[in-house]
Amino acid sequence: MSEGPNRDQAEFWSSESGNKWVENAAALDAAMAPALDAVLEAAALQPGERVLDIGCGTGASTLAAAAAVGPDGRVTGADISPVMLEGARKRAAEAGCVTVDFVVADAQTHGFEPGAFDAMISRFGVMFFADSVAAFANMATAMRPGGRMHFVCWSGLQENPWFSLPRQVAIDRLGAPEPANPRAPGPMAFAERDYVTGILEQAGLAEVHSQEVSVDLTPLGTVEEVAKFAAHVGPASRILKEKEGSAEDARVIVEALSEKMQAFATPDGVRVPATLNLYSAIRA
Repeated sequence: MSEGPNRDQAEFWSSESGNKWVENAAALDAAMAPALDAVLEAAALQPGERVLDIGCGTGASTLAAAAAVGPDGRVTGADISPVMLEGARKRAAEAGCVTVDFVVADAQTHGFEPGAFDAMISRFGVMFFADSVAAFANMATAMRPGGRMHFVCWSGLQENPWFSLPRQVAIDRLGAPEPANPRAPGPMAFAERDYVTGILEQAGLAEVHSQEVSVDLTPLGTVEEVAKFAAHVGPASRILKEKEGSAEDARVIVEALSEKMQAFATPDGVRVPATLNLYSAIRA
């Protein structure tokens, strides 16, 4: 795994970052629940189907898919991070779910069983490949002819205050990070819909479709708690690390973010507007 084309991602998600996601799995899954709902609604999984969940992380999407396909179905969660999959296996065991399995895999190169799956899903798990065309071509081999693929990605930084606000307050305090290629592997890599549909077509997939979806993210807690969490797991945290920020810098960032997030307070809790890209295709 460490010698593969995505070894940087394997190392990143198997280190502090992966541990951070495991530690905050419940909060992250709560916040991202509307995105998972959008994928599952589009996929319309049926009882008895076999499903491949790419970038499954700590397993929330895998277990949700398992509930949809029922006791006669089967779901395989694949992720490049052993750390996350350890959390996923623990979660499945605690839930008593026996119709799932998990595999440590770089989906760009992993030898999936050919034609083994009726559908592939992903919640924010496919934007990290060094060669996306090769990755989707490889994933397509795992689906039967006519098998369908559905995945959701962020539409862009400015359309998603969950990312843009923490980033901006961190920049205001510490300065801008080093510029990066917007299409480089990362959360916003699939923001351009035409670019991504082109990748899917080059990978040999058919009936490629994309659409913009608006949802409200549903993080847990008060505005102040949500701000602290958003600063801990997102771009503010990365900037703080890059700039070698202090504990005082972190405190000021959270305080400023809390002020900005007051706009998202509702009687039902904090609701952060998000714009997503939902993609679908089938294996010809």
